[in-house]
Amino acid sequence: MKKSLIKLSNITFHYDGRVVLKNLNFDIYEGDRVGLMGPNGSGKTTLLYIIMGLLKPSSGTVEIFGKIRQKEKDFIEVRQKIGLLFQDSDSQLFCPTVKEDIAFGPLNLGKSKEEALKIVKETCEILGLKGFEDRVTYKLSGGEKKLVALATVIAMNPLCYLLDEPSAGLDEKTIDRLTNYLLNKANTYLVVSHDKEFLSRATQKIYYIQNGTISNMS
Repeated sequence: MKKSLIKLSNITFHYDGRVVLKNLNFDIYEGDRVGLMGPNGSGKTTLLYIIMGLLKPSSGTVEIFGKIRQKEKDFIEVRQKIGLLFQDSDSQLFCPTVKEDIAFGPLNLGKSKEEALKIVKETCEILGLKGFEDRVTYKLSGGEKKLVALATVIAMNPLCYLLDEPSAGLDEKTIDRLTNYLLNKANTYLVVSHDKEFLSRATQKIYYIQNGTISNMS
């Protein structure tokens, strides 16, 4: 029997008086590789933020790793074990160089400097970023920033990935690298994307969110 990692029960969320999520129920089990589609403003990113404790639902229960998560301190473990890729890469990158951004997570998890640098090297090779280690982050192109942001998530070796539009701004070769990594190295993930072709390749099931609720798409 597969282990439940994330369980959202009867989640409702309001934004500026508008109901974004309405009595939504959604589960992610260990080994799930799922996609999520939906129109702009349908609550896809909101859902990810609620899982990470960055937004608090108006009502409902957030249960992660078998524990109810309500207060800020409850989400410390969640953020150590679940890797979130923000849709906007500038929200993810805050160190002067690529190397420092990628090493930040592993160092915070208690890795030594040598271990962190090894992780930086391996992660850069995975995503085709070899030679970027000492580049200044804010001078990178949009696509390059997206790759570095992805690298910061991969470097954490999370139990579950939450990826918000990971293929946006990437060329086909890089999307292939990302897809191969997910299929061969990542065990559990939820990918939010407008790119149905990418989701069809990288996920086993696609859900659709609209009018505050989630339904099966495939």
